[in-house]
Order: sequence, then C-alpha cells, then structure tokens
Amino acid sequence: MSTPLEPVASLRLLPLTLYTEQLIVRGTAQGRHHRVTDILNLRTEPFLVLEDVVLEEYGSTDAPLRAAFAHVNLDSVLFAVSLTAVEPAQELHTPKVAERALFSIPPFRVVGNVHLPPEHHVRDGLSGLVGAFIPVTDATFWSDRLGQGHQAVAYVAVNRARAQVFAPYQEADPWAGVARPRAGSPEPPTRGSGW
Repeated sequence: MSTPLEPVASLRLLPLTLYTEQLIVRGTAQGRHHRVTDILNLRTEPFLVLEDVVLEEYGSTDAPLRAAFAHVNLDSVLFAVSLTAVEPAQELHTPKVAERALFSIPPFRVVGNVHLPPEHHVRDGLSGLVGAFIPVTDATFWSDRLGQGHQAVAYVAVNRARAQVFAPYQEADPWAGVARPRAGSPEPPTRGSGW
C-alpha cells in the first residue's frame, strides 16, 4: 500500500556574500530555509554550494572570477552578509531584546544587534547563544587593514569559531565633555606653519 507523499517545501533562493580572509564570494544559496543562519547552522556538510558565483580577491586589480557554482568551505568563512533581514515565523518567534555587540574577526570588525532573551543579563545571554554562526542585525562591518570601508547591512551571520572577541558595545562621543566654542565667540588663534 502506497502512502501519499508529503508536500515538499519549495526551494528558496537567497543571495549571499561570504567573506573569508582572502576572498569576497558572492552568489545564491538554494534551500528550504529563509534565514542566513538557518542555511549555515543546519547544514550536515562542511561546505555550502553557491550558484552564479563571483569571486574577488582583496586588493586585486584582476577582474573578478565568475563560475556557475562553487563549494565554499564553511570553516573558512569569517561572516556571511545578507542585504535583507528575515523575521522568524510567528509560531517560532520568542520575545528577545536587542543588545549592541562588537565582534573582532581579523581582519574585520562587525558591530550590530544580537538578540537575547529579556530575562538574561547580557553576559549570560552572550554565552548562551548557540549555533556555529551568530545572527547580527542592523550591522556595520569594516577592515582598516584591507582598506574595506564601513558598510551598513541588514544582516550578518558571524562564524563563532573565527571571532576572536565578542563583547557588548556602546558607541561613545569622543568629544563628550570637551568645551566647544559658543556661537559668535572668536576662533582661537592658529599657529603659523613656519613658512
């Protein structure tokens, strides 16, 4: 006696950009999941297959390489970027509180929101995050060493094993407490250049 087949969830296409120490890998992941961290954390293989791939090497003047597909070793990925953040399904949604955090993933830094249970202290919440890739929303990443300027994106998935520092983060005004000239007051004299 045959059993009816269960409907197969439709495959989704999710554009991703993966950053390694040497490369920027742009492509499209195909799967049943709609969030970047689900695609990365729920894998049984140590690699991710991307389609319509563009590979760029940092600092190279060569044209980017293009390929129909590529296997990317997930251990080499520092973080993955998605330009769109996807909210979890309502039935899976657990109330959480956004906390700003800094990740140091040499040669990059990432600052953004991690989402923690409201009853946890930040210290406990950070150590209680699970998964190989940690979701970070409203993020900014950059690398001074590689000359990669600040880029603001909706969503970053940080490879926990590659992050050297993961800490709470507060933005501070470096000029706080410094007296500023009042409107209409004369500017302080400037020293000559010696020429």
